[in-house]
Amino acid sequence: MSASGEISTPQDYIGHHLNNLQLDLRTFELVNPHDAPATFWTLNIDSIFFSVLLGVVFLTIFSRVAKRATSGVPGKLQTAVEMIIGFVDGSVRDMFHGKSKLIAPLALTIFVWVFLMNLMDLIPIDYLPYVGEHWLGLPALRVVPSADVNITLSMALGVFILILFYSVKMKGVGGFVKELTMQPFNHPIFIPVNLILEGVSLLSKPVSLGLRLFGNMYAGELIFILIAGLLPWWSQWLLNVPWAIFHILIITLQAFIFMVLTIVYLAMASEEH
Repeated sequence: MSASGEISTPQDYIGHHLNNLQLDLRTFELVNPHDAPATFWTLNIDSIFFSVLLGVVFLTIFSRVAKRATSGVPGKLQTAVEMIIGFVDGSVRDMFHGKSKLIAPLALTIFVWVFLMNLMDLIPIDYLPYVGEHWLGLPALRVVPSADVNITLSMALGVFILILFYSVKMKGVGGFVKELTMQPFNHPIFIPVNLILEGVSLLSKPVSLGLRLFGNMYAGELIFILIAGLLPWWSQWLLNVPWAIFHILIITLQAFIFMVLTIVYLAMASEEH
């Protein structure tokens, strides 16, 4: 049973699970996605809530491990955290050759945070939406923040701002403008062409960064929904279990790719020439 009525067909089931819990900023009231389409003034508050929640989980775990770290034989959690930090630190050292105290913490935050967002896709597809609908009276609920294009593009926008910051910091305003207008054709007559080519190349970085993560996670979530919506409950495990096992690789790989591309883009922006 959905907030707008009985879910009687697989199409209704699939559509219901693809709707976000939205808040209208003009009235500060929850919007039923079945009754009103999203507008500029609506926020997907379920994506924002789970993003913040997972960020708090990440900070809590890592801060507690840091405070309780021992020099002797580490526990399992400390070992796991140290392995993640060592892996990210090694990746940053291999790809970023500048001097910045921001890159390594940023890379660690991106990898773990995106991984936790993606990991929400392994929770049974009906569990949290059922709790939200029947216990909290919510009209809809999606629990995978990285399957929401607003979240992934917002993260990519943050990376884009850092790209601009490091480009101006390392090259100066004049050097950055010259990079956009005098490459790849080093002649004043080609400035309009260079600006178009370099502008498209620059803007494509955050767009591709955000859409790549969104597309992969949205597709993964949709497959779980299709399995649950089209197959009888007693046979769903035949496809759910293999896909979930394979999906563990996908969610880890997508977090790694987002982190690596962020490091590479910032390394390119930090080069003086």
